[in-house]
Amino acid sequence: MASLSQTEPFCPPPQTEPALNRCTTVRAGLSEAGLFASAGHRAIEDIVPAAHTATSWRISPSPLVLSQEQLTFFVQLGPQLLSFYRALNRLYHESVKGAQPAWVASWLDQGKPDALVNYSRMKRFRDSVPHVIRPDVIPTQDGMVITELDSVPGGIGLTAAMSQLYADLASQPSTLSPLRLSEASPQPSYDLVGGRDGMVRGFGAMLRSAQGQHAGCIAIVVSEEAKDYLPEMTWLAAQLRKQGLPAWCVEPRAIRFTEDGLRLTVDENEQAIGLIYRFYELFDLLNIPKAELVQYAVKKERVAVTPPYKPALEEKSAFALLHHPVLSSFWSKELGPDGFLHLTTIMPKTWLLDPSPIPPTATIPGLYVGERALAGWSGLETATQKERHFVIKPSGFSELAWGSRGVSIGHDLPQAEWVTALRNALASFPQTPYLLQEFHKGRLFEMDYLDEGTNRLTHMAGRARLSPYYFVTGEKVELAGILATICPADKKIIHGMKDAILVPCAVSKDNVQ
Repeated sequence: MASLSQTEPFCPPPQTEPALNRCTTVRAGLSEAGLFASAGHRAIEDIVPAAHTATSWRISPSPLVLSQEQLTFFVQLGPQLLSFYRALNRLYHESVKGAQPAWVASWLDQGKPDALVNYSRMKRFRDSVPHVIRPDVIPTQDGMVITELDSVPGGIGLTAAMSQLYADLASQPSTLSPLRLSEASPQPSYDLVGGRDGMVRGFGAMLRSAQGQHAGCIAIVVSEEAKDYLPEMTWLAAQLRKQGLPAWCVEPRAIRFTEDGLRLTVDENEQAIGLIYRFYELFDLLNIPKAELVQYAVKKERVAVTPPYKPALEEKSAFALLHHPVLSSFWSKELGPDGFLHLTTIMPKTWLLDPSPIPPTATIPGLYVGERALAGWSGLETATQKERHFVIKPSGFSELAWGSRGVSIGHDLPQAEWVTALRNALASFPQTPYLLQEFHKGRLFEMDYLDEGTNRLTHMAGRARLSPYYFVTGEKVELAGILATICPADKKIIHGMKDAILVPCAVSKDNVQ
């Protein structure tokens, strides 16, 4: 398991003038692409929730530099997560058939409309899993921790654009800031994880693979709920067209339904749609125009769609299933003993807050307050602040389940608010199941950024979230890029905000640590 050295700077201290020029170059490039919000406009990306009032983020003169060991960790993680998704898919279907405990499917289907559950279980979709995998990884004192997985992530276009900008800066030696502390040291350059165009190429290859034999163009469909992502996906579609891939980013109402399939009018020319990239959440289907027509066309195999309409694979409660002792033999067989051990090490212990009665002779598997095993959730209410290093968050299929909304951190709340959050989560189980998850504190790193007010470089200590983007084409899983979000040290939840630094990750060509 990779970990970042305590003595290693998260971002090297840059020279002032070149560093300022790098920041303004990045800012200008993002603004020109329509991806960086100026005053009075909102930033895009899933890491800036819709309810947030931030207009931008902080720009650093350099990417986040990883060691070769850390890069190896992320390269190896992709195939492991694909295996996890496939095993989860198998576990769900075997639970439906009775070959695994029935409560597994019950948990994953909890709160979902019957029509969507039945649709997701159709035989033609049986083996479908997400083609995009993005974990949220927190570097801690003890190593990397994955807090959740996202198969409908934002940030693909933003990471792609920033990768191009920082890669271009690296190709200009006169603008490079040193990666060594000594000014007498040479100025080594870096390689962006995935390369300059890895995000665009990887996303395009994934789309081609997902489209299969369906003729036509690709429609990246962005819902009203996800409209903050429209600029980055529009930019990304334009980059794909430069590669010769006919892709357009559209709103749902732009799609036209015919008996022969779905069609799209672009530049006054109508063309068939071969693939829909679903950039909308399944909980929002009732609010999406023509959603039923899209599902009908997919059902009749007149168009392909990715990610698949399988809400069971988008549940954070999958982490609870991985750690459940009753299922350990299944996971060990599907993932292999080493893979199972690795994932249970980097995925924190998680429990589904199911209010069902627990027999008096039973305890909640693996849940302790101090050294005391718990025989019911009420035992958490009396936990001291030091004992409740837990997070409560919705499992999925809810507008509260993305963008760090709906999250309560136990040790950050007064006792009364903690009890209220716990009770509300249990009461929400019929409609929106919640999770209890171990809290892992991110370690501190040092980073420099451009202060927009003073136009000077400022130093910041912060905690990081690393978001690698994996694209699946057949059996191949490609790491196309990693987006780093560094928040000030006093922020308990790491997510996009106006005070966060956003940069792509890179590796030094000279392997300088």
